[in-house]
Amino acid sequence: MSNHRPAKAFDLSLYLVTDAALCATTGLIDTVLAAVRGGVTMVQLRDKTASDAELIAQARQLMTALHGTDVPLIINDRLNVAIAAGADGLHIGQGDGDIAEARRQLGPDAILGLSVENSAQLAALDPEGLDYIGIGPVFATASKQDHAPPLGMEGLTELAASSPLPSVAIGGLNTSHVEAIRQSGANGLAVISAICGQPDPQAAAAAFDLSSA
Repeated sequence: MSNHRPAKAFDLSLYLVTDAALCATTGLIDTVLAAVRGGVTMVQLRDKTASDAELIAQARQLMTALHGTDVPLIINDRLNVAIAAGADGLHIGQGDGDIAEARRQLGPDAILGLSVENSAQLAALDPEGLDYIGIGPVFATASKQDHAPPLGMEGLTELAASSPLPSVAIGGLNTSHVEAIRQSGANGLAVISAICGQPDPQAAAAAFDLSSA
């Protein structure tokens, strides 16, 4: 287990990853706040097309909006944005930067996550400095066109069981998968389109019914 535990505890149960296009109708801030009211426990700001300045501004707005909720804001990939915005943490993919350097710049209290797509990546993983891993994609998803081959529930279960860190499943997941994710041994599930872009993000989040977890 990593020696770098965040000062703020985190809960991977229902992890929302934002999508700028899907959130456009309701608005990013309103979507996230509604989702949190519905039970989302972590939020990752992800926008591959926004400039750093745009993303920093969005992150600062979200940090203000989330103040007092105990829901951490994680930035996808961009270390400089996470630092500039004072976000709660960073999530990086394979090849998106050095974990040790990211930890050094973020400090010991930030939450740091890494995407793991297969057993070879997990076997090569040094958990030092990391707080959790994202395992996926479990299923094919339109949210990420260049994703790795889907793992399926069997692959997810294998990786979750082998992980030295808490794990969150991602990739094509919706409310019908809650029980299977729970049985897989993962600590939670991450979703994009199952909440972002839904007519009622609060109801969409609540439909995951984590109360029986």
